[in-house]
This record gives sequence, structure tokens and C-alpha cells, in this order.
Amino acid sequence: MKITILETGRAPGRLVEEYPRYPDMFASLLSPWDRELAYESVAVLDGEALPEASACEAVLITGSPYGVYDSTPWMEPLRGFIRRAYDARIPMVGVCFGHQVIADALGGEVRKSEKGWGIGRHTYDITRRRDWMGEGRPAVSLSASHQDQVITPPPGAVTLARSAHTEHAMLEYTGAPVITIQGHPEFSDQYASALWQARRGKALSDAQVDTALASMRLPGDGAMVGDWIVRFLRSVR
Repeated sequence: MKITILETGRAPGRLVEEYPRYPDMFASLLSPWDRELAYESVAVLDGEALPEASACEAVLITGSPYGVYDSTPWMEPLRGFIRRAYDARIPMVGVCFGHQVIADALGGEVRKSEKGWGIGRHTYDITRRRDWMGEGRPAVSLSASHQDQVITPPPGAVTLARSAHTEHAMLEYTGAPVITIQGHPEFSDQYASALWQARRGKALSDAQVDTALASMRLPGDGAMVGDWIVRFLRSVR
């Protein structure tokens, strides 16, 4: 299976030179669970043309510093791509911004949360279990870095996981093979920490960053969620 990764964001400042790009992070996350997966990336944020949705085998949409309400040249074309892929029942996975923009494109409500920034290691309670999750723990912990949230899921979307900060942290869609996740399974602890540090004194206060860094003592489950994504894609191909 070839996964078309839509790159909608990039690390800020010098971090883009020090860490892999987001498509490479996802390839590193997923490949240990299926060495036969292939990848192509489309730098949507650089103006690269979106592929024909129906020609894709599977699609993954990355995180981004942009919000669904931002007027970028590629935001509305991306929404159209998502709707066409959904109608064609192309398997899709969305992470962070990808989670949000899929919900937005399909009729959900996404906006800045009244709870403010969600950063640090967040633990999400599994509210509904699927076969591709296996017999894992009742909760998963992932690095988080977001202001926006899915406030109201689209029609046909089912919430699979939640936290005190994020009510709809993982969604499964009943009308097409689509799952989306608010947390970041692809972020290494080193990158997540560096990202928060880069926003210290800018978008984030010292107290917010210090609290986020302290939360990283809790082990993360990114690799397990990577396994879930691969199991999900296998189950629908």
C-alpha cells in the first residue's frame, strides 16, 4: 500500500533543519509495523498540486501551525480533496491539524478551545474499542501541541477517545474508512520538547512550557498508535 502524505505544516525556525520533516516522521512511525508500505509526500503548504483523490491508495494529513479558519491558498482545495476522497471511500488518517481539517471539511465545528493551549503529554481515555486497537490499555498517552479542537464532530463521526482537555480526541467515520487523532504519535520526545521551547515567551508562557516538559516523565504510546494506524489501514485495504 502506498500512503500519500499531505504535508500541511513544517517545524518552526531552526527546528526544520534539526529534525525530520513531518512526512519522514510518519514514515519512521509506520514502517516498523509494515516494511512493505510505500510513501509519497505532497508539500501542500508549498503549493504543490493535490493528487486526484480517487487515485490514492491511502491518505495521511499531517499537523500544521495553521487553523482551518486561516485563508491559505490551499485550504479550500484541501477541503475539496477530503470530500472527494471520502466520497470515493479512500482510507484516510488525520493527525492534529489533519484531524481538525477532516472534521471541518465534512461538516463538523473546529475552533480555538476555551481551555487554551493543549501541550505536554496528554492521556486519552478510550471510549470505544475497535479490533485494530487490539487488547491494549484503556488509555493512551501522546504528546499534544494545539490550540484548536474539534468542538462538534461531523455527522457520522464516532468519538473513540477523549481527555479532560479534548472531548473528541480520536474520531472514526462511519461513511468511509477514516480515523483521526488529535495527539501526535509521530513526534519524538526530543522534537516535542524542542517545539514547546521554541514557543517559550512567544505563544507560550514559561509556566506552560515548564509544565509541559515536566509531563514528559510519563511514557508515551506513539509507537503503539503507529501500530493502530497500520492495523486500521490493513483492515480496510
